[in-house]
Formats: sequence, C-alpha cells, structure tokens
Amino acid sequence: MAGARVELGEVSLPEFGLPHDEPAIPAATYEARIAAARERAANAGYDALIVYGDREHFANLAYLTSYDPRFEEALLVLVPGRSATLLVGNEGWAYASAVAPESVERLLFQAFSLISQPRGSSRHLPDILGDLGVRPGMRIGAVGWKYYTAEETATPRNWLEIPAFLVDTLRAIGCRVENATELFMHPATGMRVTNDADQLAVFEFSATYGSQGVRQVLFGTRPGMTEYEALRLAGLNGLPTNLYPLFLSGERTRLALASPSSRRLALGDPVVIALGLWGSNTCRAGFLVKGPGDLPSAISDYVPKLVVPYFQAALAWYETVGIGVSGAELFDAVHRHVGDPFFGVTLNPGHLIHLDEWVSSPIYRNSPDRLRSGMALQLDIIPATGTPYFTSNIEDGVALADETLRREIARKYPEAWTRIQQRRAFMREALGIELKPEVLPFSNIPAYLPPFWLSPRWAMRRL
Repeated sequence: MAGARVELGEVSLPEFGLPHDEPAIPAATYEARIAAARERAANAGYDALIVYGDREHFANLAYLTSYDPRFEEALLVLVPGRSATLLVGNEGWAYASAVAPESVERLLFQAFSLISQPRGSSRHLPDILGDLGVRPGMRIGAVGWKYYTAEETATPRNWLEIPAFLVDTLRAIGCRVENATELFMHPATGMRVTNDADQLAVFEFSATYGSQGVRQVLFGTRPGMTEYEALRLAGLNGLPTNLYPLFLSGERTRLALASPSSRRLALGDPVVIALGLWGSNTCRAGFLVKGPGDLPSAISDYVPKLVVPYFQAALAWYETVGIGVSGAELFDAVHRHVGDPFFGVTLNPGHLIHLDEWVSSPIYRNSPDRLRSGMALQLDIIPATGTPYFTSNIEDGVALADETLRREIARKYPEAWTRIQQRRAFMREALGIELKPEVLPFSNIPAYLPPFWLSPRWAMRRL
C-alpha cells in the first residue's frame, strides 16, 4: 500500500512554552485507587494483596500511595477489613509520612534498609504480616512490575519477580502466593492503562519539559562537543526520570542503552538522544550533518531509503490511533511502511506509558485490544537496521480523551489545553498530519523529525 507523499522541507517550529503551575494528584484519588485495587483483588479471588516496590520498580506502588522508594524497598499490604499498611525501611520512614495518604499506615521494617544500618527496632516479617491479618490458607496476590503468560511457562501465576524472602515467608505461613501484576498492567484491563484528567495533566507537564529539553539538544548540538556537553543542553531540572538520560554518538550508538560519555562529536556522526521523565519519553535520532552531502556516499540516500518510509509509518500511526481502534489496526498501519526486514522493526510500534516508561502494549500483530479514552501512549517505532544507515526516531507521547474528558482537561488545566491545541494545529498546518479529535499530543516537538541535526529547521512533512 502506497504511503502519503512526504518530503524534507523547511518547517517553522513554534515555541509552545513551558508550564507555570505543576498539576498534582488529589489525596482522594489515591484513596479511590486503593479501594479499587481491593475490589479488583477480591473479584479475582484473592484474600489479600501485596504490592512491592523498589527504586527501579516503583510505579504500581506509587500509583496507589504516591510513595516511590528512594534507596530501599517497600511493601503495601492490603487485607480486607484492615488499614492499608506500608512497610518501609529507615530512610523511607520520614519520606513516606510526607507523601503517602493519611489513611495509609506506616510500619518500620528494617530489613528494607541499606546494609549495616540499624536493624533492632522492627519486628520479624512473619509477626508483622500476622498482625496485619495474613493467615494460613489465604490466596495472596503479589504485585511487582511484570507478569507472565502461557507463551513463557505453563504456570504463569507461579512465576514471581518480587524478592524470594517475601514469598518464602508467606508460603511458610501457609499462604498460596500468585502473580497478580496484570491487575495493574494488562494492556486491556489493567488499572493503570487509563488515566483521569489530573493524571494526564501531570504527564503533560513532564512531557513538555522533557520534549523541550530534546528540542534544545536538536537545535544546539555541534561537532566538538562531548556527549556530556550535548546532553547538558537539555537543561534537566530535577523532575524524576523513568529511564537513564541517553545521548550517544558515532560508534557508541551501537551500545543502544548506554549513558553518555566524554567522546567528542564529529561531523558525520550518527546521533541519538532519549529523555524520559515520569509519564513521558522523547527520543530523536539522525546524523550530525547539514545535509546528505556530509554523509558517506554509500548512505547519501539516507532520507529516501530510511527516513521517508519511517515518517510515512509515523504519519500512519498518528492518523490511525484513536478510541476504539484495535492494536492490530495500528500495528498493520505501521508495518505497511516498515515491515521489510531492512528496517529491523521488531518491538511493538507503540506502547502504554505511565510513571514507568513502558507499562505494556496493546499494539501487536493480530491484537484484539482496543484503545480507550484515558490511555497515554507512546509512538515508539524503532528501526534497527544494523547497517551504516543507522536509524530514525520520532518517539513522542499522546493521550486519548473522549469529549467528556477533553472538556474536563480544558476546564481544569487551561494552560496545558492551550499547548495541546497549538500542537494539534502545528501538526495539521505545518506537517500535514490530521489527528482525530480525541488525540492530544503532549510533546513540544510533536512529530517533528529533522534527520540532519545541523539543519534542525529542515524536517519531514506531508506534501
């Protein structure tokens, strides 16, 4: 199927601005989430629910309590008829009191503390769990950060990714412990796959800062800079990240997920940046050149061979995504353009995003999962050519919002709503991308793809 006619041309990218006021999640929302988690657990046949978190795997715990472990681990215990109780270590004690809802009780469990810190002021885990109502014979749902399917094992509910000592203790008490993470993360039914107006406003706030940082890198990177100096242009302001800040150049781009280094950039280098803040991720890739004349002759056709079909795929993604669309439809729309093995697109061409960079994805071959209002999604089409053509990347986030949700966002967050409408207008008028009414772009460089970073005002657009 032929794609839209696209070209590389001069594009005027507006300044969409940065937020002045930071949105917040009301305490009542956390209370409602805990109540909903209890109900879902009961409906799934669990007698109690435990939610584990650590520095890397915090999203499900933070979703329920606003508490994200910093140095330690933590455990939320939800037993019917008992208060929600958060077990934290020494250094989490004060932080938990500052961020967790008042109804969530704190309990010191020093085994979660760092090695060699005081250990003598908390009770042993079996006693703590017993006091919280955990009894022999209970079926316990354990929530970590990943669940498994029949494709991987004949017993997916028995595969647990939380620490063994927690599971061993519960089993020693006489409980049956099963993986219940899909209650939160399943792409069709998980609690965290749809969001309310407040949560989406929080994500837009992060996405605006993160994408603005990437914009500054695109427009400011020069040969002779180190990778550290190039990434410094992003102006990170302390908003928490959901992935390691990434800037790679030259042969180091083969490392894919490595951190930046002191390597100095040279004319002709392949370059890539990714900046993920809670609720967002923005990525761009290309070459540090002014135009095709600066490329090696063997890849002087970089734009027509790779970037054009890639942008056609991204354009198809943007114009297909919407409420009620199946994951299969979106997958097929993309792979019509980049399905050839040359492109090396093997991962899902898009996924759900939340506090963590990747929740799960309804977008896969033959997926029956349908997109819903409240979803926050990343366009994430990643060519991995494994050739001198390197890659192209235009990863940005959008939200899907029905008319009711759009009205609420506009009423409660008019500043964010203005940015969203300006981005939609830019995508339509400057890039030729027609979004459905429910698609709300969160990036300050929405669908903006300059393949040559020394000519950042030249970007892909529809003819």
